[in-house]
Amino acid sequence: MTEQVLISETVGAVRLLTLNRPDKLNAFDFALTRALLAGLQQAEADDKVGAIVLTGAGRAFSAGADTSEFKTLTPENQGLVEERSRLTTDLHAIFPKLSKPVVTAVKGYAMGGGAGLALAGDLAVAAESARFGYPEVKHGIVAAVVMSNLVRVVGRKAAFELLALGQPVDAARALALGMVNRVVTEDNLLPTALQLAEAMSSLSRPAMALTKSLFYQVAELPFDQAMEAGRAANAKMRSLRSA
Repeated sequence: MTEQVLISETVGAVRLLTLNRPDKLNAFDFALTRALLAGLQQAEADDKVGAIVLTGAGRAFSAGADTSEFKTLTPENQGLVEERSRLTTDLHAIFPKLSKPVVTAVKGYAMGGGAGLALAGDLAVAAESARFGYPEVKHGIVAAVVMSNLVRVVGRKAAFELLALGQPVDAARALALGMVNRVVTEDNLLPTALQLAEAMSSLSRPAMALTKSLFYQVAELPFDQAMEAGRAANAKMRSLRSA
């Protein structure tokens, strides 16, 4: 029987996606990476869905990459290495491109790529048990794909410390660094994430989509160009109100 590595449920207008490899601390192999990418794309295409919540089964959000795959990701298998790299990049890059907001609900370990996905959400809620870290350098590798988003979220000094020392931070420190929006008890983790997602899904879908699109656009632009993008969105907003 094939393991169901991702559980997809619809709760009201919210699509709840649960990473489901609890015995592996929801570490990402090819199967889970493909499943989550497909799950996000399906939620985006479903008109009944207004927001997405991403969480993990068991005691962790995600421990990052499944290291058991590393034995096949060698220079002798360069094609497989390139495929894995592209798949991972596609997954992390899709979040700002989705028109629907994503809330991540994080408990236990969120390490490496798992930390990257926790931060990739538009909003992040952490349980008090959450631990975030980028330990790649301790294993002689680089937190490459997740680095771009980390720098944007926490700034250069904090990001470099996390990347260069590889030391995890607890939920309180993650909140202080701006890595998460809220810290709650574990019992309140999923209810809080679903409440935030439901609140956003109840608002105008076109307005929410334009808000998210403009948000990520202006974050990357010089001020004058960002203002021009805002002007264009302001004009477009008038047509949304009459729709």
